[in-house]
Amino acid sequence: MNFTDLLASAAPAEGHARATAVPETWMQGRTAYGGLTAALCLEAATALSGGLPVRAVQVAFVGPVNGTVTCKPEVLRQGKNTVFTSVRMTGDDGVLAEAIITFGAARTSTLDFAHLPPPDVPAPDAAPLYFHNPGQGPTFAQNFDIILAGGHPPMSGASEADISIWMRHKDPATRSDAVALLALADAPPPAAMSMFTVPGRISSMTWMAEFLTETIDTEDRWFLARHTAQTARNGYSSQAMSMWNRAGAPVMIGRQTIAVFA
Repeated sequence: MNFTDLLASAAPAEGHARATAVPETWMQGRTAYGGLTAALCLEAATALSGGLPVRAVQVAFVGPVNGTVTCKPEVLRQGKNTVFTSVRMTGDDGVLAEAIITFGAARTSTLDFAHLPPPDVPAPDAAPLYFHNPGQGPTFAQNFDIILAGGHPPMSGASEADISIWMRHKDPATRSDAVALLALADAPPPAAMSMFTVPGRISSMTWMAEFLTETIDTEDRWFLARHTAQTARNGYSSQAMSMWNRAGAPVMIGRQTIAVFA
């Protein structure tokens, strides 16, 4: 089931809550892919946004997401220019994820800059596939085209954890908005896995994403991501994430906390 059909399959629950059956094609081991979890929370919260664009999403991945899950949004505070919402995702095992999502109107400001140049990498058609063979990688990754533009793949024993990746939804009908971008942004394996020499298990714990534009568009659906693991200690890795459109304009930045079982 592609992303468009998955969103369309969500059924109304109590109030503004939405219930979604997570297909096997979007799983990562025993849990749903984290980008999908975050995107479902954002989709539910958008109904309470008052039409304002999303500015930030903070998600805690509390437990394995599988089966039918329900996202229940709630307005925490609504001001003249901003709306703060919470979204709780629940399932048969209780609370699965908790999100705080901020929506905000554009404001007139004397400041207008973005010191976020993209890495110098080859175009998508000139770089190798991230997963070399069909079916390689986690199940959910089959929903995306993923190209390794810089750095090293997992288990390559690299000396640093800094990767650049071209990514897009395989479904050409995927809408161009923040929900679809959030569903895409977490697709690459954590950067720290480039330093692994043998397979090891990882698990996302928290994810913070900030949207830098109100218009999510790009050429031929391609977005460029750079993930850099800045620390790895005591079984946890912290990584920085940035995304640009095909023209090199920044669209998102983020941070992620990852549990490392290796």
